[in-house]
Amino acid sequence: MDDRHYLTVVDSEDAGMRLDSFLATISLIKSRSQGAKLIEEGKVLLNDTCVKSKKHLVEEGDQVLVELPKNTSAVIVPDFIPLDIRHEDEYLIVLSKQAGLVVHPSPGHERGTLANALVAHVGAEHLGLRQGDDRPGIVHRLDKDTSGLMLAAKDDETQAALQNAIKLRTVDRRYLALVQGMIAPETGIIDGPIARSGKDRMKMVVSNEPHARDALTTFTVLERFDAMKKDSGFTLLECKLYTGRTHQIRVHMAYIHHPCVGDPLYSSKRNSAHLGLTRQFLHSYRISFEHPITHQQLSYLDVLPWDLQAALDDLQERSLGKTELGEKISQELEMERAW
Repeated sequence: MDDRHYLTVVDSEDAGMRLDSFLATISLIKSRSQGAKLIEEGKVLLNDTCVKSKKHLVEEGDQVLVELPKNTSAVIVPDFIPLDIRHEDEYLIVLSKQAGLVVHPSPGHERGTLANALVAHVGAEHLGLRQGDDRPGIVHRLDKDTSGLMLAAKDDETQAALQNAIKLRTVDRRYLALVQGMIAPETGIIDGPIARSGKDRMKMVVSNEPHARDALTTFTVLERFDAMKKDSGFTLLECKLYTGRTHQIRVHMAYIHHPCVGDPLYSSKRNSAHLGLTRQFLHSYRISFEHPITHQQLSYLDVLPWDLQAALDDLQERSLGKTELGEKISQELEMERAW
């Protein structure tokens, strides 16, 4: 395929989007209107079929091939960005993504992404392309300012197997989230379909619209922190993802009126500004899965980055005590930090 043809695959997070909106997520397409023009000109193939309706809703697994405008190239260039790799073999990589790093190129983030860094690390020819030319090695995503453990694949077979494992919920992904307010129940389930907001295209919302995608998050309380005049208290949670929608944990926690602390989209800054965070308190701290090729059971832990740990330390005088699971996870992370 020449450099002016751009192949990508719709993943679970983008499923349900209009085709022109989906095209606008490609870094080399400047806007939804440009995407609509390419559709009208017959320069977009969906599963090898020319689609003329910009309102067509894409589905997970759809292959989208775009003939790009002149003087553009679909090649992902290498950017030598340090990677915190926790495991690497000939098939896959487990890494801890730093806050501020975008996972793959998108409008406004054409360079300096994790995808660019992976190309620099092993070469584009040694990364799976089942997700498309624009997402070499990418298996799943974390938001730009969410930190923690992720998977990357070095070939198409491994990439497809890992994505299928995520779809079948055999990859155990757990997050630490500090949220506003004190949550009384020890555990909870949030089952709320998610769609893009019609009022603010940057936001996702829980929705009953037909195009909304199923989304399921569970949480367990680890520690509660007492309220003061300047806030309503806080709760530290372990959250488990059963689906992988855009902003899922952030949207679900805001939906139950306990948004992630520091979240610039879904929370009130007034309630947590004194903690000094410039991003959401959300960290992918544990990932467990069966290696798709060797069938070895793999599990990794990732301690909190310094900014999230500092915010938690500032709250310790207000702690109402850790739960049993909170004590267990705290000890595991202390051992990981010491090691």
